[in-house]
Amino acid sequence: MEKNYLTVDEAAEYLNTGVRFVRRLIAERRIAFHKVGVHVRLAVADLDAFVMAGRVEPVRVSWSAGRAVA
Repeated sequence: MEKNYLTVDEAAEYLNTGVRFVRRLIAERRIAFHKVGVHVRLAVADLDAFVMAGRVEPVRVSWSAGRAVA
């Protein structure tokens, strides 16, 4: 069964980061989260969206007369 919501510890493992980083994202409101009583849960879809928002596309460089042209 695939989980839709993760604990902070599970989210840190999912992102391959430390728990402290995930807690900072939550504290700074940089990622969406859900409060379930006193517990915090993060949706896998929100974690994926956070990662994709930070995606940087590679630069394509072509060469002309021995020089790089962007």
